[in-house]
Amino acid sequence: MPRLVVAAPSSGSGKTTVATGLMAAFAERGLAVSPHKAGPDYIDPGYHALATGRPGRNLDAFMCGPELVAPLFAHGAAGCDLAVVEGVMGLYDGAAGRGELASTAQVAKLLRAPVVLVVDASSQSRSVAALVHGFASFDPQVRLGGVILNKVGSDRHEVMLREALEEAGMPVLGVLRRAPQVATPSRHLGLVPVAERHADALAAVAALAEQVRAGCDLGALMALARTAPPLSCEPWSPASQAPGAGRSHGNGNGAARHGRPVIAVAGGAAFTFSYAEHAELLTAAGAEVVTFDPLRDEALPAGTGGLVIGGGFPEVYAPELSANRALREAVAAFAAAGGPVAAECAGLLYLARSLDGRPMCGVLDADARMSERLTLGYREAVAVSDSSLAVAGTRLRGHEFHRTVIEPGAGSAPAWGFTHPERRVEGFVREGVHASYLHTHWAAQPSVARRFAEAAAAWTATVREDAAARP
Repeated sequence: MPRLVVAAPSSGSGKTTVATGLMAAFAERGLAVSPHKAGPDYIDPGYHALATGRPGRNLDAFMCGPELVAPLFAHGAAGCDLAVVEGVMGLYDGAAGRGELASTAQVAKLLRAPVVLVVDASSQSRSVAALVHGFASFDPQVRLGGVILNKVGSDRHEVMLREALEEAGMPVLGVLRRAPQVATPSRHLGLVPVAERHADALAAVAALAEQVRAGCDLGALMALARTAPPLSCEPWSPASQAPGAGRSHGNGNGAARHGRPVIAVAGGAAFTFSYAEHAELLTAAGAEVVTFDPLRDEALPAGTGGLVIGGGFPEVYAPELSANRALREAVAAFAAAGGPVAAECAGLLYLARSLDGRPMCGVLDADARMSERLTLGYREAVAVSDSSLAVAGTRLRGHEFHRTVIEPGAGSAPAWGFTHPERRVEGFVREGVHASYLHTHWAAQPSVARRFAEAAAAWTATVREDAAARP
């Protein structure tokens, strides 16, 4: 599989611009391009998917473990002509205090992939050679194959940069001029997601493709990608994680015994954060995954047996979510009846009594509001209470990323106990509801998807039996 990792010395250098532009430019040539993102970010993969027509997939060595990076990559890239991996932060930046763990450099080494370094050259000339030399020599196991110079100011500026890098023996694979017209709008948690600006996002991706075509040597980049050696790993497979999906859960009835439960997954502009592997695991575990939009749909999908409400920006759409009273009441009724609900971050806020003073679903005796403080970072967690997702004692790793607070921060039966970097309990477990700020990647713990699918199947069977017993 020809592959490239697009990295940078620091955040803000233009990784997303270059990676998305490369994906789109190669896809326009008729290549099947597999898009990937190092780290936990949900938003960039949305733009990658728009550029390639394939799901954007994350490669996170902290949440999933280094051993799953190459198998997850191979799963996503199956049948493609080229894979492009966008890095995270600076090339060597990873989980705080954990060395190279979860860094772009670690992902590149695990994938045995050449790295293209995107350098913001707007405020330097000959010094670029020293900068690139340092990144190339810092870790000999990271193969830096070339540089793309971003925000170059003029022809003269380009000549000086090329001369300096020629002295350093580093190929220049592209030069991009300043182009504010293709800038993508941002807000409090990063770029505005594709789902909120689809038409404008399409135009931006097309402009990025044009900019990359004009400024980069696509032939040389493809040749570099082809130098990646074979990966000696089996692709990750959702089906291989499914054994046991029909085993008993709770009342002794499993998903296989009860048939295919419907699991409704929140989508639309307010709930855009999800990993593709979650739906794949639920499907492999015997569920039928159906998407609904809490901004527009006034009822849950027919036959809903489980409800997944992931991350996103409910704070931006609080008035619209609150105005959809019919759906809020349907969610509350489903939870009150004992239906299994898995809510992460935005889902937690939606289940609260209120968000910024506006009524939400009222499933949780808690109120949420926007905050000036950004909560960001990896977490090591252990399940505190038995739930529809995990038995108490289950350990996994996750990620927090929000500018909101919920009060109280935990219920009488908390969801998680954090063991690193600080010790605290967080989230809510009540009957079938599991609600928390923690984002998790279920590929690291497939039993979560199996358990949730079985809970949905068991609950669906109970509802059907109750309905059949009524005169």
